[in-house]
Amino acid sequence: MARFTGSVWKKSRRLGISLTGTGKELDKRPYAPGQHGPNQRRKISEYGLQQQEKQKLRFMYGLNERQFRTMFAKAGKMKGIHGENFMILLDSRLDNIVYRMGLARTRRQARQLVNHGHVTVDGGRVDIPSYRLKPGQVVGLREKSKNLDIVKEAMEVNNFVPEYLTFDADKMEGTFTRYPERSELPAEINEALIVEFYSR
Repeated sequence: MARFTGSVWKKSRRLGISLTGTGKELDKRPYAPGQHGPNQRRKISEYGLQQQEKQKLRFMYGLNERQFRTMFAKAGKMKGIHGENFMILLDSRLDNIVYRMGLARTRRQARQLVNHGHVTVDGGRVDIPSYRLKPGQVVGLREKSKNLDIVKEAMEVNNFVPEYLTFDADKMEGTFTRYPERSELPAEINEALIVEFYSR
C-alpha cells in the first residue's frame, strides 16, 4: 500500500486526533466527516479500536503499511517494552526531528524539506526522511536553505523544543542528545493496543 496523500484534515476528523500537530483540523468541526458526521453512533469492536490506534500513529508519522510493520518488528528485537521502543524508533526518524526542532510546521513539510535535500546530518546532506538518528548527531540546514520562507515561518510559530534536543536558532541546527522517554512522546496514542493488533 502506498503512502497516504489524501486529505489529512478528513483523516484527522475521522480518527479524532490532529495528525498535523497544529490542532486546526478539529477546531471548526471536531467530528467525523460525512453527511451524518456529528450524529454518528458507532459501536467499535476491540479489533476496531486496535486498528484505529494503529492508523492514528501511522498517519501521524506519514508511513506506509510496510514501513510501519518493519519498524514494529525491529522494535520487538530491542530490549525493553515493545510498544515504547516502537514509539522511540518512530520519533528518532530524521523528518520527525526536523519537525520537532521547529524547522517545519508539520511532519509532511519536514519530510519535503528532507526529500528536497535541504537538511544535513553532521554536515553532510541526507535526503532520506526515514534516516534513523543516533544520540549526538547534529541536524541542520544547508547554507542555501536557511533563507527559505517556510522555514522562517515555522520558526516564528514554534516556541517549544523537546528536552532530548538542543537547538541553536541562530545557526539553525540542533543536536539529538538522547533517545526520548515515553512521557515526551504523543500522549494521545495507546501503543499497547498496537502491540495487541500485531500480536493477533
